[in-house]
Formats: sequence, structure tokens, C-alpha cells
Amino acid sequence: MNSIGLLLEQPVKKRKIEVGESDGNEQRSVAVRLFSEDGKEIGQAPVVLLASTTAEQLQVLYHQLLRSEKQPNGEGSDDGDFDEGTAPVQFRTVADEKSGGKGTEIVDSLLDSLPSERLFLEKPLELVCLPQAVFRVRPVTRCTASLPGHGEPVLSVQFSPDGSCLASGSGDRTVRLWDLHTNLPKQTLAGHNDWVLCIGWSPDGRALASACKSGVIRVWDARSGAQRRVLNGHQKWVNALAWQPLHEATSDAQCRLLASAGWDKTIRIWDILLGGTVRVLSGHTASVTAVRWGGCGLIYSGSQDRSVKVWRAEDGTLCRTLTGHGHWINTLSLNCDYVLRVGYFSAEAQSKGQPTLSPSSDGISTEKIVNDAKQRYLRALGQPSVERLVSGSDDFTMFLWEPGEKKQPIARMTGHQQLVNQVQFSPDTHTIASASFDKSIKLWDGRTGAFVATLRGHVGPVYQIGWSSDSRLLVSGSADSTLKVWNIRTTKLMLDLPGHGDEVFAVDWSPNGETVASGGKDRILKLWKR
Repeated sequence: MNSIGLLLEQPVKKRKIEVGESDGNEQRSVAVRLFSEDGKEIGQAPVVLLASTTAEQLQVLYHQLLRSEKQPNGEGSDDGDFDEGTAPVQFRTVADEKSGGKGTEIVDSLLDSLPSERLFLEKPLELVCLPQAVFRVRPVTRCTASLPGHGEPVLSVQFSPDGSCLASGSGDRTVRLWDLHTNLPKQTLAGHNDWVLCIGWSPDGRALASACKSGVIRVWDARSGAQRRVLNGHQKWVNALAWQPLHEATSDAQCRLLASAGWDKTIRIWDILLGGTVRVLSGHTASVTAVRWGGCGLIYSGSQDRSVKVWRAEDGTLCRTLTGHGHWINTLSLNCDYVLRVGYFSAEAQSKGQPTLSPSSDGISTEKIVNDAKQRYLRALGQPSVERLVSGSDDFTMFLWEPGEKKQPIARMTGHQQLVNQVQFSPDTHTIASASFDKSIKLWDGRTGAFVATLRGHVGPVYQIGWSSDSRLLVSGSADSTLKVWNIRTTKLMLDLPGHGDEVFAVDWSPNGETVASGGKDRILKLWKR
């Protein structure tokens, strides 16, 4: 372990000595144990380091320990666009009461980050290693385009899986597709006879689904804008849509199944190729407000009956019902939402200048498409491979669940003073963000549900939030007509983005990290870039 000797021999960094502190602490030794996020120890024994060891030197040690573990077995990464042996790492102490249940991050050196009474103990210092994205998304700083066209408020916006196209749904009964290279409309998709409440791109990027207040779902060809199917069945309006994950798709790597949640208390599963209902999931006693299609064959639904139900997608069997909320459930999010959304598109490969697997690519083998999507899904879950679900409610609280395993929640997350509008896992699954009518966003630990921080700055209800693909930034849209960009590491406001003339209802950050889109009551779609 020559690297350890190198760490011990690094020159001591000069630092300001506080009153009563001896600079001899910098030369003192600290025994350190490194753990992966799932609790597995990295290395066979504690490593003795200087108290002045920096976070950068800890990364050198971490990567060397990983390589030493893998080389004897000849193991390595089988995903060409991600190399765990080079990814940047964040180091945190094991969560305890002194750190507010979230652990203390090692920002500079061990001695600078931790007080002496926590550093120099008889037992080794335990650090959790959290791999970060190998690429960086730069914060958006300015509005680069204001796109008129919709005749009523913009209610939903969503980028395609590869970030090359943007769709918007409006109260004017239309869906519009926008070319992000020219900032011009590509197609106007007309056909709905009432407000378009929700839209959703298929993970393969070939189709776009939209649902309106009359209960009709329309499926459009993403390239031509032609209408492929009209799906009738819901008796009242549709609240949410969820596509079948790409890695569970048919042999031709085409997503053909779509789930919809309706005001009529049902979830319907549709086959967009045949144009009919595959099955109807009944059991809720009030409007179904949210639906998520997980990557392990389960569908999750949240309802105004205050319950979350877990269904087996294969045959529609109700697996379990999760209870605990005291009011309507408004929103659901899975820890694998991001990887299921982007399918086989790779932001990591794009950051390295490599060819990307995008839905617009041709000549890519079906086997590679499905395999890459499966590998990214499994990597997002980590070990053990368990899907976690967070639910947000009108009762001002959230619950964190492992719905595929048990009925009891991992945590009840309290702190908001008004109803929770939206919850979202970060792409790296480490953090949960929640937006509320109390004008704040709160951050929570993605594994334990422990409170991390409150982001304050909006002066109106926060309607929607969106994560950057590297999980380092968060954008929020509010009734105060502004967007705000937040730094997750510092939990501080980075940028205030005024420009809308009224409330901002919808926000999305493109999977490739280049653009933020927002729409609202002023009927204008705005694009924000660096």
C-alpha cells in the first residue's frame, strides 16, 4: 500500500491556528475506515492517516483500495461510460445525532472538517464514500429564448430522453414540440378537446403521450408528430402517465406499454401498438393522483384515499397497500426515476466526447440498447438492489418506503408547513428534494429520510423542481414568477432567474444538462442556458 505511505508523507498544509489549539494535531495519526453507501467496508483493515489528510488524498486512497479489491478477481466495470475507479467521491462521516442525522462532509482536510473530540478517538473514524458524477453541469444563468405560441397557460414541459427535443402541454388543448437548436416550433399536435394536463416521453424516445381533462390519451410519433393512437377508457381526467421501462420492453427495444392514473379511481395499462387497454387496476377509493412504473416489474400508485398501492405489472395483482398519510397523496418519486426516464442515453459518455446512445441514433443493436438500460438501472439502485419510493401529501409530510419489500415506512419526513406539491430523487439517488406551498424546498437523505437542509428564497408557493443530471444543482419554479438555481453542496441560492410575467407552473432540466425549460400562466415557454 505505497499510496498510504505517500499520504502520510504529504507536506502539512498551513492553516490558521485557533486560540488554545495546538498545531501538533496536524501531525497526529487518525485510523480511518471507509465504507460504501450500502455499508460494505472498503479494504480489509483501518488505514492510518495524518489528521491533515485532504479530501483529494482520500480519493487517491479510495480508488487504490477499489483497484486492489478488483484486480485479484479480474473484475471491472462492464459499463463503458462509467468507471467507478475514476469517479470523484464525496466523503461523509457516518450519520449520527451530532451531525443532524446526515453525516459531516470532509470538504478540506480531516482536521479542518471535524472537531478534535470527534477525530481523535480510540475507535477508527468511519467515513461513507459517495461516488459523484464524472461530468459537471454548469448552472443556467440567462434566458436565451422566449417562445410564444400557446394560447393558454403552459401546464407541463418535458425534454426527450436525449435532451434534443422539448414538449409542452397547455390549457389551449395542444401539445407543441420545439427544436432546441433553432428555438423554433417543430410541430403543433392538435386533437385534444380539453386542457392537456400531463405529457410523457417514452424512454426509447420514439413516442410522446399526452392526456387531457376529458380523460383521453393521445400517443404521438416523436419524429413526425403524427398521431399514432387515441386511447379512450377513463371516465374523468387523467392525472399522471408512466411508461414501461426500456429494459423491460419487448425484444425490439420498443416501449409499448403505458400506465395512466385517473380521476375515476383506476390505473389503466395500455398497449400503444394495439391501441387498447391491457388491464385495469382497481382498488383505490378516490382519485389516483400519481403513478410510477418501477424497474423491477412493479407499478406504484398514490391516491386521494391516502394510500399508496403496489401492483405487479405482469398481471395487475395488488401486492400491498401502504398507509400512513393523513390526507391526499399528491406526488410520488422513485430512486430510479432518472435512469428509467433517460433509457439508454448517456450523459457520462457525452461529457467525454464519446458517441452517445440516443433515441435518434440508428444502427444500434437491440441487445446493446436493452443491456445498457438494464446496467444503468442496476447501478442506480446500488447494493442491495432495492427500489425506494417517497410520497408527498396534503398532510404536509412525506414517507420514505421500500415498497417492494415491506409495508412499514423507512421514515416519516416532517417539517413543511403546508402541502407538498412535488418530491424528486436526485439522479444519483443520494438526496430527495421536496417543493411545498410553504414557499420552501427541503432536502432529505435519500436512504434514511433524514432532514438535510431548507432552501428559502421564494416568496410564493413552489410548484415544481428539477435536478441537473449531475445531482449538484436544483432548479425551482414558483408562483412568485421566478426560477431559482440552488447549489446542493452548499445548500445556498446560486442564481435568481426572473423573467416570467406570472406564476411558473412547470419546470424541467434537460437530461444532457444544457437547458432548463419553464412555462406558466403567462403562456410563454422560456429556455434558460449558461
